Amino acid sequence: MTDKKTTPWWRGASVYQIYVRSFCDWNGDGQGDLAGVLSKLDYLVDLGVDAVWLSPIHPSPNRDWGYDVADYEAVHPDYGTMADFEALLAAAHERGIRILLDEPLAHTSDEHAWFHESLEGGDKADWYVWADAKPDGTAPNNWLSAFGGPAWAYQPLRRKAYHHKFLRQQPKLNWHNPDTRQAILGVLDFWLDKGVDGFRLDVANAYLHDATLTDNPVETSTGNWRWAAVANFQKHWNDSNLVENIPVLDEVRRTVDKHRDRFAFGEFSEEAARCGGFAAPDEGLHAGYSFPLLQAHKLNAKFIRDHFTMLEDHPAHWPCLSFCNHDIMRTVSRFGDGSPELAKLMLAVLLALRGTVLIYQGEELGLPEVELLREQLRDPVGDVYWPAHKGRDGCRTPMPWSHGPSLGFSAGTPWLPAAAEHVGLTVEIQEQNPDSPLNFTRALIAARKASVALRLGDITFLDTPEPLLAFERTHGDERIRCVFNMSGTAISGSLPEGETLLACGEIDGGHLGPYGLRISRLG
Repeated sequence: MTDKKTTPWWRGASVYQIYVRSFCDWNGDGQGDLAGVLSKLDYLVDLGVDAVWLSPIHPSPNRDWGYDVADYEAVHPDYGTMADFEALLAAAHERGIRILLDEPLAHTSDEHAWFHESLEGGDKADWYVWADAKPDGTAPNNWLSAFGGPAWAYQPLRRKAYHHKFLRQQPKLNWHNPDTRQAILGVLDFWLDKGVDGFRLDVANAYLHDATLTDNPVETSTGNWRWAAVANFQKHWNDSNLVENIPVLDEVRRTVDKHRDRFAFGEFSEEAARCGGFAAPDEGLHAGYSFPLLQAHKLNAKFIRDHFTMLEDHPAHWPCLSFCNHDIMRTVSRFGDGSPELAKLMLAVLLALRGTVLIYQGEELGLPEVELLREQLRDPVGDVYWPAHKGRDGCRTPMPWSHGPSLGFSAGTPWLPAAAEHVGLTVEIQEQNPDSPLNFTRALIAARKASVALRLGDITFLDTPEPLLAFERTHGDERIRCVFNMSGTAISGSLPEGETLLACGEIDGGHLGPYGLRISRLG
C-alpha cells in the first residue's frame, strides 16, 4: 500500500494545460481571461484532473504571446487583475485543483525594467548576456537563434550585443550573475507565497550558458551549427544543455521545496536522455519532459517502447508525459486520421504510461489541428518560416464549448478564429454522447486515480510485434496489462483475460479493431 503521506501529490497526477488566451473569454473582448478559467473549474472537476498549468499570465508586449515577460510580479490586463488571479486560486483549491504557473525564466521581454536598466549600465549592467562584437563587426560567436539568424542583437547605446536564444525582443538573462539569480528566485517566492502549487519552467535546459562564449561545434556532415550529442554532456551546445545547469536547477528546486507540497517541472527542449540529469530525486527539478514524443510524426509502437526503455535507464527520474501542447501540432492530426478512435487510443496510451500526465486543452475532445490562412496567424514562428512552417496557431485556436459563432468561447470577436473543424466536437455535443473522447477521458482519469499501479507502479514492456504495443503496470499485488493497436486496421492480439477496466474498438475473437485497446486488471 502506498503511503499517501510520503508520496508527492504530483507523482502520477493528471495536469491540464490551459492556454489562457484561448480557453474562455468572460468579458467579451475576444481574449481568454482568468475569470473565464474560473467559470470552467467545474468542467475540470468533472474531467478529474489534479492540477492546472496556466500559460504565462504576466504583462507582456506579446511578441511571443506571454513568453516575453515584462513584469514577473503582475497579471496581464488582458487576463484580469491580481484579485482575479487570487479568486481563481482560492476557487480551484476549494475544488481540490492545484494551480501551476508557466514561468519563462531564461529570458525576459526587452520591455522589462531589468533590461532597460541593464541597457543603461550601472548595477544591472551584467543581468543579461552582453558581449563585444568581433573586430569585423560581426556577432560575438556563431550561436543561432531558434527563431532564425544569429542569436545576437547589437545595441548602439551600450556598443555591445546582447544574446537572445529566441526572438530579438527576448534578451537572455545572465544566470551566472548571483544578483540576477537571486532576483529570479525571488519571483518564485513571490508566487509561492501567494499559494500557487508550483511551476512549469520554460526551456529549463537553457538557464546557463558557457561564460567564455565559445562557438558551438559545427557538425561536419552538414556544416550546420547543431548539437550532435546523444546521451552525454561532453558534446553540447555552448549556449544551453550544460552539465553546470544541474546545480542551478537544484537551486530552483530548493526554493520551491521551502514551501510544502509544491512541484517544479521543466521543459528540456533538446535531448530526452538529459532529463535524467536535469530532474532526479536529489538533483535538479522534480520532473521534466523532452521533445521526442512531441516531435514524432509516425504512430509506432517500437518508438514508444524504445523511448520509455531509455527513460527507465534513469530510474531515479520521474517523467512528465505529453503528446501535444501549445507549441506542437495536435495529436490526432500529427499521428493519423483525426478520428475519435485515434483520439481515444492516444489518450489511453498517455494515461496508462508511467509518469505525470500533461493534457493540453481540447486534447480530451480529440480536437484536430486547424488550418489557418497566413493573414490569420499571430505567431512569430509562422511569420518567419511560412510556408515551410505554418506556426503554432493551429493548436491555439479557441476552445469549443458550445454552438454559436465563436463556439461558446467569447461574446466578442476571438483573437484567433473559432475553427470550423471543431464545430462537431464541442463540449456541449460530447457531453451528450457516452462514446465521445471527452467521456472516455473522464473514465480513463477515474481508472488511473483508482489504480495505484497505473499512477505509481513500475512499467514493463512486453515483446509484441508491430503495430501492437503492450505493457504491464505493477504495484504490490496489483497488476494491470495494457494492450493497444497502434494502427488503423484490425489485428490479432493476445488479449488479457482479467477484469476489463477500459476497452475501445471492436474486440472479437482475439482481434483488436482499428486503434483498439484494452486495459485489464490481472491481479
